[in-house]
Amino acid sequence: MKVRYFAAARAAAGLDEEFFDLPAGATVASLVSAIEAVPRDEPPVGTPPLARILSRSSFLLNEVAVRDRTLLLSADDTVDVLPPFAGG
Repeated sequence: MKVRYFAAARAAAGLDEEFFDLPAGATVASLVSAIEAVPRDEPPVGTPPLARILSRSSFLLNEVAVRDRTLLLSADDTVDVLPPFAGG
């Protein structure tokens, strides 16, 4: 599945998007665990670590807000990581 990062999540991940191959029955929570398990360079100064950002982020599954992290995923899904941000 494709994971797209936005704003501070993009900075902390060090890339715009990446792909994960998770087993059947994977959930949004297990995807977050897989994201956290990827070795990464230190984020830029002033950017929190990706794990901290993920704990506060909202997620979209195929452009629909995810309210339940036990939601099942499939291989062709796109998950967007949206960290909190100010403004409006």
